Amino acid sequence: MQLPEPDHTLSPLTGLTRDYWVAAADGLLAAAWRHASPDQAFLDLPGRPSRSGVRSDGLEGYARTFLAAAFRTAHGDDPGDLLDRYAAGLTAGTAGRWPAIFDVGQPMVESASVALGLRLTRPWLWDKLPEPVQDRAEAWLRGALRHVPAANNWYFFPYTVASFLEHAGRGDDETRRAKQRAMELLEGWYRGDGWYSDGDGRAFDHYNGWALHLYPALDAHLDGRPITTHLRDHLESFSLLFGTDGAPLYFGRSLTYRFAAASAVALGAVTGETPLSPGHSRHLISNSLRYFLDRGALTDGLLSLGWHGPHEASLQPYSGPASPYWASKAFVCLLAGPDHPLWTSVEEAVEEDRTLALPGPGFLIQRHGGVTRLHNHGSDHVRPFEGEYATDDDPLYSRFAYSTSTGPTAQHNVADNHLTLVVNGVRSVRRRIHPLGARDNWAASWHRPVFDAHQPMVPGLRVESVTAVWDDQELRVHRVVGAPPGTEAELTGWATDLPSSLVGVRGWTGVASHPAPQGTAFVSGVEVPALTASVEGTVVLAAVAVLGGPVREADWEARVEEVLGQVGWG
Repeated sequence: MQLPEPDHTLSPLTGLTRDYWVAAADGLLAAAWRHASPDQAFLDLPGRPSRSGVRSDGLEGYARTFLAAAFRTAHGDDPGDLLDRYAAGLTAGTAGRWPAIFDVGQPMVESASVALGLRLTRPWLWDKLPEPVQDRAEAWLRGALRHVPAANNWYFFPYTVASFLEHAGRGDDETRRAKQRAMELLEGWYRGDGWYSDGDGRAFDHYNGWALHLYPALDAHLDGRPITTHLRDHLESFSLLFGTDGAPLYFGRSLTYRFAAASAVALGAVTGETPLSPGHSRHLISNSLRYFLDRGALTDGLLSLGWHGPHEASLQPYSGPASPYWASKAFVCLLAGPDHPLWTSVEEAVEEDRTLALPGPGFLIQRHGGVTRLHNHGSDHVRPFEGEYATDDDPLYSRFAYSTSTGPTAQHNVADNHLTLVVNGVRSVRRRIHPLGARDNWAASWHRPVFDAHQPMVPGLRVESVTAVWDDQELRVHRVVGAPPGTEAELTGWATDLPSSLVGVRGWTGVASHPAPQGTAFVSGVEVPALTASVEGTVVLAAVAVLGGPVREADWEARVEEVLGQVGWG
């Protein structure tokens, strides 16, 4: 990847300018195109195949890199024959090479990238295609309008296809219905504070920024319509979810998309729908891009399946070799031309420590010392049809805390940042999370501990939890209600090689630690600190946790009483 020299006058913090972003896009595209099929319909990148199979994976390589190419060339600046290659691939792919779009199938996902790419490059690609090729492409794309999406952000894939067809003069009742349906669902998924659930339920994660806000907000911007997705409100809190080193919050699924996490920040700057200054927006997006490029995200010029480098536990079954190229969404920043304030303003950072409670999603954001911690009392990724008593644990959603410098332990290790109850030798997991409120410096929730398939729940047993923070200190209070005799409780802290503390304040009688042999996306082979106690009936347990430092002296017992009073448990 040939990158320009840093400009520390315009960008004193990262050195990155628009030219750097253009060069990064060119480098990623050049490496990916080395793996194109002879007819250019597929980019067959090396790596483990997804569950969808190699043809779908090759389409994914074409579609997701096309998105980067479209943002790169949206102002008519096409280096070489880049768009000609995508035109050739479209011609071959829609002549029967690409897999058809079907219900809840990966080709529907990729149809949105193809459609958005065609919309952004229409004068230089679509308008030059022979009409029979346009007709074939429309027929393939309309499969997204005629099949069932997954019941979440997927509804914005047919939405994006419909938007392109309308832009190309091929709209009709079918396209209008697809767009109306998606927007109706989105309105029902809004939970407040700029956050949407990814479908029915309470799944809040990076899909807010790189899907639920991006597709409809970008469509409105390109059409010259008002943006109605609460993007500005979302960025008020989401902009805090990056460390000063550029790391996004490690939380939720599809984390291998990496710097796609910055796409909402970039979109806010492009559209003006943001509370951030242009220089602050540029620092966030550039710092995130540099974070991954500096930490081994590329293997032979290609984005690997993982976080820093390859990392199996960061992946989902739908992740294939080209999946990381949804990172292309960050290049939406290139829709801002060279004279846009995003690129002409001097880069600036806003680094002050801050605590922010978000009752909508049930989050408590704690930013201190360059690291952001998210205390999770509202996002669980339990879909309504699954019920709350399934016994599988999702490390990317079920933990009480996440940060920009740590990742959770994998499923087969002892869970970090978790309260576990052990009944009859079986350890519990946290599934459905019921928010109880968030305000000032605290957030609270309750859940029913779930055990195994033979005894998924213990009647009457529940855990009420609250996290309160001061600077970098975290007070974790758990009230166990209805514990049967012989129940053991265990609280774990941060899985990290940073200095970290977990100290009991009330109820805890033992100290332990557990090895996490596979470590996390940030470090291998860590020990997870733990506190233990025997509990029965109703018991209040309290501890102080600190990521990156010691527990400071304070009247923690008095703070426990204060917190119990705030949440009405006194």
